[in-house]
Amino acid sequence: MRKMFLLALFVIGLAGSIEGAKSRPNILFVFTDDQAPWALGLSGHPHAQTPNMDRLFKAGAWLKKAYTVTPVCSPSRAALMTSRYGTELGITDWIRPGQEDYLGLDKSLPTWPKLLKEAGYKTGLVGKWHLGVLEKHYPTQFGFDYFMGFRTGGNRVTNPSLEEVGDEVKKYPGYTYDVPTEYALKFIRKHQQGPFMLALHYRAPHAAWMPQPESDRRPFDKLDPTIPNPDYPDLNTAWVKRITREYLGSVKGVDRNLGQVLDLLDELKLADNTAVIFSSDHGYTMGHNGIWHKGNGHWIVNNPPPATPNIPRGQRPNMYDNSIFVPTGVRWPGKIKPGTVVDKPFSNLDWFPTILAMAGVEVPKGTLIRGRNALPLMQGKKIKWSDDAYGEYSTHHQSVTHMRMWRTKRWKLVRDFMNPNRSELFDLMKDPAESKNVLNSKRPEVRKAVKDLDAKILTRMKQINDPVLKMVSKKK
Repeated sequence: MRKMFLLALFVIGLAGSIEGAKSRPNILFVFTDDQAPWALGLSGHPHAQTPNMDRLFKAGAWLKKAYTVTPVCSPSRAALMTSRYGTELGITDWIRPGQEDYLGLDKSLPTWPKLLKEAGYKTGLVGKWHLGVLEKHYPTQFGFDYFMGFRTGGNRVTNPSLEEVGDEVKKYPGYTYDVPTEYALKFIRKHQQGPFMLALHYRAPHAAWMPQPESDRRPFDKLDPTIPNPDYPDLNTAWVKRITREYLGSVKGVDRNLGQVLDLLDELKLADNTAVIFSSDHGYTMGHNGIWHKGNGHWIVNNPPPATPNIPRGQRPNMYDNSIFVPTGVRWPGKIKPGTVVDKPFSNLDWFPTILAMAGVEVPKGTLIRGRNALPLMQGKKIKWSDDAYGEYSTHHQSVTHMRMWRTKRWKLVRDFMNPNRSELFDLMKDPAESKNVLNSKRPEVRKAVKDLDAKILTRMKQINDPVLKMVSKKK
């Protein structure tokens, strides 16, 4: 009798678990590479053609102040997966294949894909990984049932070298932003009974941008693009215009592929029970402040400043808003109202708890994460949420820096502890383009801002046990 009773309890519990899994939303996380916050039609850019991104953002929440804590590929992606800063993980710059193959995520770290998998989700990653090339760094070690893509950071624009889980690396015919879409569509069709979580990581619009399909390239072939600051001293305007055309074509290609994925969700009648997230690993500059690229920027002037001991000629490491901000939107029918705009800072550290909250999966007790659940913000609820943002970037490839940033609504302080003469303070209210460094101003309000922000930077560095603190202590 007792055995029958226990069996009945087990069956009831199992049925409840299955029913709970079915009620959970599918999660589609679309992640681009090097997409600027301005590279979005919705943002008002005069030339960006992104109708699918625009309709996605309008159909849910547009997170206008979404940013990455480190504006370069690997540490940004590590923060996304673990809700921990790159300095905590030993990943502070992009992982260079062949020279840093020992680097990658520690498989003992908790990740949100692992927790979703344990909760009954079918999980997949299609596209770029860039968090280690060894088997111990393979995506399936971090909660992905399925992987199709590439482990390194780079690939060809056409006929990329990719691998599907269980198979060898080989060339796949087609454009690098088209091929992953094909496999993403297959994954969705296969797991349409749900719940599934698919991370679709495009490499575009990362350079190189050419060649492109004619449909993506043609609208920009003869474009004379508006550039952000044509009067910047010695700006190589012709170069800026050429790469702007190429970049916008690549963005259009990503948008076209996004449209295919959204259309499939509609076709399979999955859209209403699928939370679609769109974001990027970091932003991009295109002539802004006289540079192009991201946090490890390059001058785009005719005669770059001379080299300094840690900064080669032509390099311009930075934490500008255009490098740290990312275009981000979340569509979740019935849960997030269309037309919602979130004007509070949201970092890539926050995805871990936010996605688990969407799935109804708890963060295990004792799990150390740095992010916060932002779902209430997206749902229009009034909760306590700071207007401040913290970032870090220790470059060690083209340049050697230890940049730490604190940003408020008005001020942004960037300290370079390796090169103190590069430290900057911007008054964002008066100078949103970050064109004038006022760090050495004697105005009382400036001195107070420097003191307050310095204290906040050092407090955060202590909280995460930033190894650069040792350098700071020695200099004192």
